[in-house]
Amino acid sequence: MMTGQLFTNPELSMATLLSAFGPNLEFARDLAPLSSLKTGGKANYFIATGSAEEISKAVTAARRLKIPFFVIGGGTNLLISDSGFDGLIIRVEVAGLSLRAETEIECGAGEELKALIDFATENSLTGLEFAAGIWGTVGGAVYGNAGAYGGEIGTVVSEITLVDAKGRLKTVSAEYGRFAYRDSYFKKTREVIVSTVFKLAKGQKKAIEQKISDILTQREEKYCNLGNSAGCFFKNIPDPKEKYGKLSAGHLLDKAGAKELEVGGARVFEKHANIIVNKGNASSKDIRRLADIMKEKVRDKFGVELTEEIVQIGDF
Repeated sequence: MMTGQLFTNPELSMATLLSAFGPNLEFARDLAPLSSLKTGGKANYFIATGSAEEISKAVTAARRLKIPFFVIGGGTNLLISDSGFDGLIIRVEVAGLSLRAETEIECGAGEELKALIDFATENSLTGLEFAAGIWGTVGGAVYGNAGAYGGEIGTVVSEITLVDAKGRLKTVSAEYGRFAYRDSYFKKTREVIVSTVFKLAKGQKKAIEQKISDILTQREEKYCNLGNSAGCFFKNIPDPKEKYGKLSAGHLLDKAGAKELEVGGARVFEKHANIIVNKGNASSKDIRRLADIMKEKVRDKFGVELTEEIVQIGDF
């Protein structure tokens, strides 16, 4: 599907690119609709991949043609530059959910996290309830070690199948992921998650459903009428004295007066000071500028340097 022409390297002909990546390669793809913030420019090249083989082909071709690439899933934790991305965006859409053993689920990286939680619940498997209500795909959740309410995805991962930076398929243990707070080794290696095996435990279906319902109710109270956002913008601060071992960035931002802030079409969510909302006409520049002001206010009032939880793509 060709939607325009914008070449990273003018020496690469369209024929060369289509031969390398296949007929599904798109040109000048608008990325804003793929982001939960609904901002950002175009990618020079874009391809959706539904299998390990398609991912490997895309990575191998990008490497051979020296085209920078970045991998996305559901786009729920991204801030994409207004100037877009000068390279290839690979969107992972690998599907599939299955029981691999009595308490193990194998899940494609492109599946929505909600689908994984629903599948676990239907099979009376406990361990993922904390993730109820978290947006995005399973691959993105593993990549960023998503978590809430004291739980983290990395703690229930058993193994991961991935495509490495040279396009080779391999399976690694959970330890390889080096999971840390909102972090994993995959952020450094540029390896693409294809699927993940989760090790859970047998539970009572009604109890699992109740816990999920309680969490969703809490989330609804906090995040109703949220609109276009990327969820929490900054990481909480490790502190063993606090609940779940983290000092809330939202609490610091609230005390620093962040809820009163807005820049252009971007504003801080009135119910949660760690969330930036696109009012409908925001640019990524507006959002980045607002985030910088929020960081400055916390730094000035508390001497704490906030660290972004969201991932930035492109030139800022």
